[in-house]
Amino acid sequence: MKTLLLAAALLAGAAAPQDAKRPNVLLAISDDQSWIHASAYGSAWVRTPAFDRVAKAGVLFRHAFAGSPGCSPSRAALLTGLHHWQLEHAGTHASSFSSKFAVYPDLLEKAGYAVGMTGKGWGPGDWKSGGRERNPAGPAFTKRTCEPPSKGIGKNDYAANFADFLAARPAGKPFCFWYGASEPHRVYERGSGLKAGKKLEDAEVPPFLPDLPEVRSDLLDYAIEIEWFDFHLGRMLEALEKAGELENTLVIVTADNGMAFPRAKANLYEHGIRVPLAVAWPPRVPGGRVVDDLAGFADLAPTILEAAGVAPAGPLSGRSLMNVLGSDRQGLVDPSRTKAFSGRERHSSSRPDNLGYPCRALRTPDHLYIRNFKPALWPAGDPATLGEDGKPGRAHGAYHDIDGCPTLDLMIRERARPEIGRLLRLSVERRPAEELFDLRSDPACLVNLAADPAHAETRARLAAALEEELRRTGDPRLGPDPDVWETYKRYSPIRKFPPSPERLPE
Repeated sequence: MKTLLLAAALLAGAAAPQDAKRPNVLLAISDDQSWIHASAYGSAWVRTPAFDRVAKAGVLFRHAFAGSPGCSPSRAALLTGLHHWQLEHAGTHASSFSSKFAVYPDLLEKAGYAVGMTGKGWGPGDWKSGGRERNPAGPAFTKRTCEPPSKGIGKNDYAANFADFLAARPAGKPFCFWYGASEPHRVYERGSGLKAGKKLEDAEVPPFLPDLPEVRSDLLDYAIEIEWFDFHLGRMLEALEKAGELENTLVIVTADNGMAFPRAKANLYEHGIRVPLAVAWPPRVPGGRVVDDLAGFADLAPTILEAAGVAPAGPLSGRSLMNVLGSDRQGLVDPSRTKAFSGRERHSSSRPDNLGYPCRALRTPDHLYIRNFKPALWPAGDPATLGEDGKPGRAHGAYHDIDGCPTLDLMIRERARPEIGRLLRLSVERRPAEELFDLRSDPACLVNLAADPAHAETRARLAAALEEELRRTGDPRLGPDPDVWETYKRYSPIRKFPPSPERLPE
């Protein structure tokens, strides 16, 4: 069970004084956490004191967006400063990551930084097949474990591994460290939230999920996983403070994509791509500020490189956030930061022939525009294999772009109930080629306005802006070989599907 009672005494390695002109870099990234699930954003049922500490010491971004709503491509965008669609194999899930794409940990190491990581770096995928000698996030420190581990998940004692890294760092070197938790990626310990004293009535159920006790309990279990990530972050901050390094450390805390629930992770809606982001660096970043500038994952590598005084290896699609971080203003600091981009290709093995579900998104302060390139496909997986009895679990068909969970099982099992059936259809049914949501009135992205004549001008304007960025950055989806994505090898397991009735001979 993930609980603070498992915590050992703080293990902080002695660190040498270092060059004050170059900051240390600590990037902490959780796995599958939507932006709103941190207490700094007002959540009362997810307690994140370490994240809140970073936000108070620096800047809390209210509008930060993952590069993709899935692990591998989103992390690749963060590491490179490029959109996922510019990264060939690394732009899809569980493929490879070519060494020709420079990543910021390697660039910092060449500039004299000590580099390390613990937990989940870039992945899932096979970085060796891309010609790399180590994970793109850095060399791993994974020796320490927490006892007893929870079903094998989170068994790394992330904070102790960080302490080992600090102790092993050569004297006088600044460091770059990647803390990638496995939490709150599923599977959760069922009922852990209630066991920890959380109450069903405290959970906040988003409008795209049924408000039932089983769903609320699933959300509380999710909260426990976030708090485990945050607990280790807190220990790392204490270790830095004890070593006299915290003031000169650029701390960035975020998540790779949104929560692992239906219509969230693996989707380009708000709960799939909008992520928490807090950044602190006391010498350069005035604290206690909340900003509304739109920040994308492609902006993080340029930010880190500028802070460290290291030049990128080539042109980047993202822009450094240092002008926002270094300001003393709140709200919208840089008026030009009004667009963020995301997208996806293949996620899980969810369709016959291992096909993905390609789509791209443009987020502005008020709207979310999505272009679905293959609207004939099923967004969560081909339902042809859904059993007539609607059995959950392994028998629930091919909705594998939704992580298996009690909430999904319930929605399939109870889909005959009108409201639950409606919500399930929102998650799994085919979608039109264009989607448009007015986030001022519809923050849950439930009402598609793309075909509404009253919103035609907004739709056309955002469609043109998205296409301009895709063409500027060479998205293959708009090129002569748009389906090149389907040729990239998948290194994770590939499911076998029976023929769909729609494809059977007449």
